[in-house]
Amino acid sequence: FLKTRKREDVILATKVAGRSERINWLPRNKPETFAEVDRESIVTSVDKSLERLGTDYIDLLQIHWPDRYAGGLFGQPDFSPSGYENSPTPNSFEEQLAGLQEVVASGKVRYVGVSNETPYGIMSMCNLAKQYPDLYPKIVSTQNSYSLVVRKDFEAGLSEVCYHENVGLLSYSPLASGTLSGKYQSTDEKAYEGARLTMFPGFMDRYKNSLNSEAIGAYCALAKKHDLTPSQLALSWCYHNPLVSSSIIGATTLDQLEENLKAHDIRLNDEIMEGITEIYKKYTDPTKARN
Repeated sequence: FLKTRKREDVILATKVAGRSERINWLPRNKPETFAEVDRESIVTSVDKSLERLGTDYIDLLQIHWPDRYAGGLFGQPDFSPSGYENSPTPNSFEEQLAGLQEVVASGKVRYVGVSNETPYGIMSMCNLAKQYPDLYPKIVSTQNSYSLVVRKDFEAGLSEVCYHENVGLLSYSPLASGTLSGKYQSTDEKAYEGARLTMFPGFMDRYKNSLNSEAIGAYCALAKKHDLTPSQLALSWCYHNPLVSSSIIGATTLDQLEENLKAHDIRLNDEIMEGITEIYKKYTDPTKARN
Protein backbone atom coordinates (compact mmCIF):
# COMPACT_ATOMS: atom_id res chain seq x y z
CA PHE A 1 0.00 0.00 0.00
CA LEU A 2 2.66 2.54 1.01
CA LYS A 3 4.77 1.76 -2.05
CA THR A 4 2.07 3.20 -4.31
CA ARG A 5 1.68 6.47 -2.38
CA LYS A 6 3.72 9.37 -1.08
CA ARG A 7 4.55 8.57 2.52
CA GLU A 8 3.91 12.17 3.63
CA ASP A 9 0.32 11.90 2.36
CA VAL A 10 -0.45 9.01 4.72
CA ILE A 11 -1.06 9.30 8.46
CA LEU A 12 0.04 5.94 9.81
CA ALA A 13 -1.00 4.86 13.30
CA THR A 14 -0.31 1.67 15.22
CA LYS A 15 -0.30 0.42 18.79
CA VAL A 16 1.69 -1.33 21.47
CA ALA A 17 -0.43 -3.60 23.66
CA GLY A 18 -0.69 -3.61 27.43
CA ARG A 19 -1.18 -6.48 29.83
CA SER A 20 -4.15 -8.78 29.38
CA GLU A 21 -5.35 -11.89 31.16
CA ARG A 22 -7.27 -13.08 28.12
CA ILE A 23 -5.00 -12.34 25.16
CA ASN A 24 -2.03 -14.68 25.43
CA TRP A 25 -0.47 -14.29 22.00
CA LEU A 26 1.06 -10.88 22.62
CA PRO A 27 4.87 -10.43 22.49
CA ARG A 28 6.68 -11.29 25.69
CA ASN A 29 3.53 -12.83 27.15
CA LYS A 30 4.45 -15.84 29.25
CA PRO A 31 2.12 -18.30 31.01
CA GLU A 32 3.14 -17.03 34.45
CA THR A 33 2.90 -13.31 33.75
CA PHE A 34 1.32 -10.59 31.64
CA ALA A 35 2.59 -8.71 28.64
CA GLU A 36 3.86 -5.33 29.75
CA VAL A 37 4.24 -1.84 28.37
CA ASP A 38 7.73 -0.90 29.49
CA ARG A 39 10.59 0.86 27.74
CA GLU A 40 12.00 -2.31 26.21
CA SER A 41 8.68 -3.62 24.86
CA ILE A 42 7.81 -0.22 23.37
CA VAL A 43 11.12 0.06 21.52
CA THR A 44 10.95 -3.56 20.33
CA SER A 45 7.32 -3.22 19.22
CA VAL A 46 8.07 -0.08 17.21
CA ASP A 47 11.04 -1.67 15.46
CA LYS A 48 8.96 -4.70 14.49
CA SER A 49 6.06 -2.52 13.33
CA LEU A 50 8.35 -0.45 11.13
CA GLU A 51 9.72 -3.63 9.59
CA ARG A 52 6.26 -5.10 8.93
CA LEU A 53 4.84 -1.84 7.60
CA GLY A 54 7.82 -1.14 5.38
CA THR A 55 8.36 2.43 6.57
CA ASP A 56 10.89 4.34 8.63
CA TYR A 57 8.52 6.23 10.91
CA ILE A 58 5.09 5.99 12.52
CA ASP A 59 2.93 9.09 12.74
CA LEU A 60 0.98 8.05 15.84
CA LEU A 61 1.93 5.34 18.33
CA GLN A 62 -0.75 4.42 20.87
CA ILE A 63 -0.82 2.27 24.00
CA HIS A 64 -3.68 -0.11 23.18
CA TRP A 65 -5.16 -0.24 26.66
CA PRO A 66 -4.00 0.69 30.18
CA ASP A 67 -1.04 -1.33 31.42
CA ARG A 68 -2.77 -1.68 34.76
CA TYR A 69 -6.07 -2.77 36.24
CA ALA A 70 -8.52 0.03 35.39
CA GLY A 71 -11.91 -1.72 35.41
CA GLY A 72 -14.80 -1.24 33.03
CA LEU A 73 -12.92 -2.12 29.85
CA PHE A 74 -14.54 -4.14 27.06
CA GLY A 75 -17.71 -4.87 29.02
CA GLN A 76 -15.87 -5.89 32.19
CA PRO A 77 -17.07 -4.81 35.68
CA ASP A 78 -16.26 -1.25 36.69
CA PHE A 79 -13.27 -0.33 38.84
CA SER A 80 -13.22 -1.62 42.40
CA PRO A 81 -10.60 -1.26 45.17
CA SER A 82 -10.41 -5.05 45.58
CA GLY A 83 -9.88 -5.47 41.85
CA TYR A 84 -6.95 -3.08 41.98
CA GLU A 85 -5.45 -4.59 45.14
CA ASN A 86 -5.55 -8.09 43.65
CA SER A 87 -4.04 -7.10 40.31
CA PRO A 88 -0.35 -7.29 39.33
CA THR A 89 1.80 -4.24 40.01
CA PRO A 90 1.75 -2.14 36.83
CA ASN A 91 4.61 -0.37 35.15
CA SER A 92 4.68 3.26 36.20
CA PHE A 93 3.48 6.03 33.93
CA GLU A 94 7.06 7.33 34.03
CA GLU A 95 8.37 4.03 32.65
CA GLN A 96 5.85 4.03 29.82
CA LEU A 97 6.40 7.68 28.92
CA ALA A 98 10.17 7.18 28.97
CA GLY A 99 9.80 4.42 26.40
CA LEU A 100 7.55 6.59 24.26
CA GLN A 101 10.02 9.47 24.52
CA GLU A 102 12.84 7.21 23.34
CA VAL A 103 11.07 6.27 20.11
CA VAL A 104 10.02 9.89 19.53
CA ALA A 105 13.56 11.18 20.09
CA SER A 106 14.91 8.56 17.68
CA GLY A 107 12.61 9.84 14.91
CA LYS A 108 10.80 6.51 14.65
CA VAL A 109 7.57 7.98 16.05
CA ARG A 110 6.18 11.49 15.64
CA TYR A 111 3.30 11.62 18.10
CA VAL A 112 2.02 9.40 20.91
CA GLY A 113 -1.41 8.61 22.24
CA VAL A 114 -3.37 6.16 24.35
CA SER A 115 -6.45 4.01 23.88
CA ASN A 116 -9.26 2.85 26.16
CA GLU A 117 -7.86 5.17 28.81
CA THR A 118 -9.49 6.72 31.86
CA PRO A 119 -9.43 10.29 33.21
CA TYR A 120 -6.92 9.17 35.84
CA GLY A 121 -4.57 7.70 33.25
CA ILE A 122 -4.70 10.64 30.85
CA MET A 123 -4.31 13.26 33.58
CA SER A 124 -1.37 11.37 35.10
CA MET A 125 0.46 11.27 31.77
CA CYS A 126 -0.38 14.86 30.87
CA ASN A 127 0.80 16.16 34.24
CA LEU A 128 4.11 14.31 33.95
CA ALA A 129 4.68 15.73 30.47
CA LYS A 130 4.00 19.24 31.75
CA GLN A 131 6.24 18.77 34.78
CA TYR A 132 9.11 17.21 32.84
CA PRO A 133 8.78 18.30 29.19
CA ASP A 134 12.34 17.28 28.39
CA LEU A 135 11.79 13.75 29.68
CA TYR A 136 8.28 12.82 28.59
CA PRO A 137 6.19 13.42 25.44
CA LYS A 138 2.69 14.88 25.47
CA ILE A 139 -0.25 12.58 24.85
CA VAL A 140 -2.10 13.96 21.81
CA SER A 141 -4.98 11.50 21.46
CA THR A 142 -7.04 8.78 23.05
CA GLN A 143 -8.80 6.08 21.06
CA ASN A 144 -11.97 5.13 22.94
CA SER A 145 -15.29 3.53 22.07
CA TYR A 146 -17.89 6.21 21.35
CA SER A 147 -21.22 5.90 19.57
CA LEU A 148 -24.94 6.51 19.96
CA VAL A 149 -25.11 3.56 22.36
CA VAL A 150 -21.75 4.04 24.13
CA ARG A 151 -21.44 7.60 25.38
CA LYS A 152 -21.16 7.87 29.16
CA ASP A 153 -17.66 6.38 29.46
CA PHE A 154 -16.30 9.35 27.54
CA GLU A 155 -18.81 12.10 28.24
CA ALA A 156 -18.89 11.67 32.04
CA GLY A 157 -15.27 12.60 32.71
CA LEU A 158 -12.94 12.03 29.81
CA SER A 159 -14.53 14.75 27.70
CA GLU A 160 -13.60 17.47 30.21
CA VAL A 161 -10.06 16.15 30.62
CA CYS A 162 -9.51 15.89 26.87
CA TYR A 163 -10.90 19.36 26.22
CA HIS A 164 -8.65 21.10 28.75
CA GLU A 165 -5.57 19.00 28.00
CA ASN A 166 -6.03 19.23 24.21
CA VAL A 167 -6.20 15.46 23.77
CA GLY A 168 -8.20 14.44 20.70
CA LEU A 169 -10.78 11.65 20.78
CA LEU A 170 -10.37 9.06 18.03
CA SER A 171 -13.72 7.33 18.36
CA TYR A 172 -13.73 3.64 17.52
CA SER A 173 -16.79 1.46 16.93
CA PRO A 174 -19.00 4.40 15.84
CA LEU A 175 -21.36 1.69 14.55
CA ALA A 176 -21.10 -0.30 17.79
CA SER A 177 -19.49 -3.30 16.13
CA GLY A 178 -21.92 -3.04 13.23
CA THR A 179 -25.08 -3.20 15.33
CA LEU A 180 -25.99 0.44 14.59
CA SER A 181 -26.13 -0.44 10.89
CA GLY A 182 -29.40 -2.17 11.76
CA LYS A 183 -28.43 -5.42 10.06
CA TYR A 184 -28.82 -7.47 13.24
CA GLN A 185 -32.42 -6.24 13.54
CA SER A 186 -33.34 -8.30 10.48
CA THR A 187 -35.18 -11.61 10.87
CA ASP A 188 -33.30 -12.85 7.81
CA GLU A 189 -30.03 -14.36 9.03
CA LYS A 190 -28.47 -13.79 5.61
CA ALA A 191 -28.46 -10.06 6.41
CA TYR A 192 -25.63 -10.60 8.88
CA GLU A 193 -24.08 -13.77 7.52
CA GLY A 194 -20.30 -13.42 7.72
CA ALA A 195 -20.49 -10.40 10.06
CA ARG A 196 -18.09 -10.31 12.99
CA LEU A 197 -20.68 -10.90 15.73
CA THR A 198 -21.88 -13.93 13.77
CA MET A 199 -18.44 -15.29 12.97
CA PHE A 200 -17.15 -14.89 16.52
CA PRO A 201 -19.78 -16.05 19.05
CA GLY A 202 -19.16 -14.50 22.45
CA PHE A 203 -17.29 -11.57 20.91
CA MET A 204 -18.55 -8.18 22.15
CA ASP A 205 -21.60 -9.67 23.84
CA ARG A 206 -22.33 -6.26 25.37
CA TYR A 207 -23.78 -5.22 22.00
CA LYS A 208 -26.17 -8.18 21.92
CA ASN A 209 -28.30 -7.58 25.01
CA SER A 210 -32.04 -6.94 24.66
CA LEU A 211 -31.94 -3.31 25.84
CA ASN A 212 -29.31 -2.43 23.26
CA SER A 213 -31.40 -4.13 20.60
CA GLU A 214 -34.39 -1.97 21.59
CA ALA A 215 -32.26 1.18 21.46
CA ILE A 216 -30.93 0.33 18.02
CA GLY A 217 -34.47 -0.35 16.83
CA ALA A 218 -35.41 3.16 17.95
CA TYR A 219 -32.44 4.72 16.15
CA CYS A 220 -33.27 2.73 13.01
CA ALA A 221 -36.84 4.05 13.11
CA LEU A 222 -35.55 7.62 13.51
CA ALA A 223 -33.23 7.19 10.54
CA LYS A 224 -36.03 5.80 8.37
CA LYS A 225 -38.30 8.70 9.32
CA HIS A 226 -35.73 11.12 7.91
CA ASP A 227 -34.78 9.10 4.81
CA LEU A 228 -31.40 8.07 6.18
CA THR A 229 -29.85 4.66 6.59
CA PRO A 230 -29.11 3.67 10.20
CA SER A 231 -25.39 3.82 9.41
CA GLN A 232 -25.67 7.35 8.02
CA LEU A 233 -27.45 8.50 11.18
CA ALA A 234 -24.91 6.94 13.54
CA LEU A 235 -21.83 7.99 11.58
CA SER A 236 -22.92 11.54 10.85
CA TRP A 237 -23.67 12.03 14.55
CA CYS A 238 -20.14 10.87 15.37
CA TYR A 239 -18.33 12.63 12.51
CA HIS A 240 -19.72 16.06 13.37
CA ASN A 241 -19.71 15.70 17.15
CA PRO A 242 -17.63 18.52 18.73
CA LEU A 243 -16.15 16.01 21.18
CA VAL A 244 -14.69 13.89 18.36
CA SER A 245 -11.45 14.63 16.51
CA SER A 246 -11.71 11.68 14.12
CA SER A 247 -13.67 8.43 13.81
CA ILE A 248 -12.36 4.99 12.96
CA ILE A 249 -14.50 2.98 10.57
CA GLY A 250 -14.20 -0.67 9.64
CA ALA A 251 -15.73 -1.68 6.32
CA THR A 252 -15.57 -5.19 4.89
CA THR A 253 -17.16 -4.37 1.53
CA LEU A 254 -16.83 -1.50 -0.95
CA ASP A 255 -20.52 -0.70 -0.50
CA GLN A 256 -20.02 -0.31 3.24
CA LEU A 257 -16.97 1.87 2.69
CA GLU A 258 -18.84 4.10 0.26
CA GLU A 259 -21.77 4.51 2.65
CA ASN A 260 -19.42 5.26 5.54
CA LEU A 261 -17.58 7.94 3.58
CA LYS A 262 -20.71 9.57 2.18
CA ALA A 263 -22.10 9.90 5.71
CA HIS A 264 -19.49 12.61 6.27
CA ASP A 265 -21.40 14.89 3.88
CA ILE A 266 -24.64 14.49 5.84
CA ARG A 267 -25.54 17.05 8.51
CA LEU A 268 -28.22 16.11 11.01
CA ASN A 269 -30.85 18.83 11.46
CA ASP A 270 -32.28 20.01 14.78
CA GLU A 271 -35.29 17.70 14.56
CA ILE A 272 -33.07 14.65 14.13
CA MET A 273 -30.78 15.75 16.97
CA GLU A 274 -33.81 16.20 19.24
CA GLY A 275 -34.93 12.70 18.28
CA ILE A 276 -31.52 11.32 19.23
CA THR A 277 -31.72 13.11 22.58
CA GLU A 278 -35.14 11.62 23.34
CA ILE A 279 -33.96 8.10 22.49
CA TYR A 280 -30.85 8.56 24.63
CA LYS A 281 -32.97 9.63 27.60
CA LYS A 282 -34.81 6.33 27.37
CA TYR A 283 -31.80 4.19 26.47
CA THR A 284 -28.76 5.65 28.23
CA ASP A 285 -25.75 3.51 27.39
CA PRO A 286 -27.78 0.31 26.87
CA THR A 287 -24.67 -1.84 26.37
CA LYS A 288 -24.14 -1.66 30.15
CA ALA A 289 -27.23 -3.80 30.73
CA ARG A 290 -26.51 -7.39 31.74
CA ASN A 291 -29.41 -9.15 30.02
